[in-house]
Amino acid sequence: MLPQDRRAFLKLSGLAGVAFASALFPGHPASAQAADFHFIQFSDTHWGYRGPANPDAEHTLEKAVATVNVLPNQPDFIVFTGDLTHTTDDPVERRARMKRFREIVSALRVKDVRFMPGEHDASLDKGEAYKEFFGAPYYTFDHKGVHFIALDNVSDPAAKLGDEQLAWLAADLKQRHADDRIVVLTHRPLFDLMPSWDWTTADGAKAIELLMPYKNVVVFYGHIHQEHHQNTGHIAHHAAKSLIFALPVPGSQPRRAPLPYDAASPGKGLGVRDVAMAQTAKLTEVGISGA
Repeated sequence: MLPQDRRAFLKLSGLAGVAFASALFPGHPASAQAADFHFIQFSDTHWGYRGPANPDAEHTLEKAVATVNVLPNQPDFIVFTGDLTHTTDDPVERRARMKRFREIVSALRVKDVRFMPGEHDASLDKGEAYKEFFGAPYYTFDHKGVHFIALDNVSDPAAKLGDEQLAWLAADLKQRHADDRIVVLTHRPLFDLMPSWDWTTADGAKAIELLMPYKNVVVFYGHIHQEHHQNTGHIAHHAAKSLIFALPVPGSQPRRAPLPYDAASPGKGLGVRDVAMAQTAKLTEVGISGA
């Protein structure tokens, strides 16, 4: 059962969402080091987008920040899994959008906020502007017995992690035990979801191969602007909805284009994710519809 304040969060936001209650790692009891906590995943906020798919795009992120700030049970941290800003060919405008995005999210009560680039942020200049504002595009951190790995599969225009990052990942994983709890954060899916729509990572299979020896791995990603769940072996991959506009089901139409705005249901297809880590052994998905 979801705590009432997190139910209220998803309802107050006016967005549909999925919360992962109970343990992140089904079938494996939590270790003594793994304490209860929850974090919020925002993805694909596309600050700077202007278009019919979201007439309120200029204010959506501000409203989401305000909603998080009134949660009685604040998350331990917040992660933005890419496409913080909407793409632009103008490097001056790109930096202006990143500056404004950073200003908006600086109002969050939770100060442990993690960022990752999306291709809209990084592919045109190989992440140069992104690094000026947000630092390293890939990194690790640990929180209450869980090891988090943020990967960058967008700064390379070819949608690759690249040999250098894969070697870095391999070196990090060598320090882990086979039963360590590992959460991987990416923007693009690591597996081939829909390559013709750029919903893949060219060398993602190599990353999955490196992760396979570890029993407790889950991947959270963005990019596809919709909820999607898939397994590669025992590794579960969960896509997050966008905060700004929805995209169609993979292969459901010839072109990948934003779904039309529905004035009768302005939050339709949009969402955030609340991920709860608990010392239980079952993963439960709970769908919450918008207010």
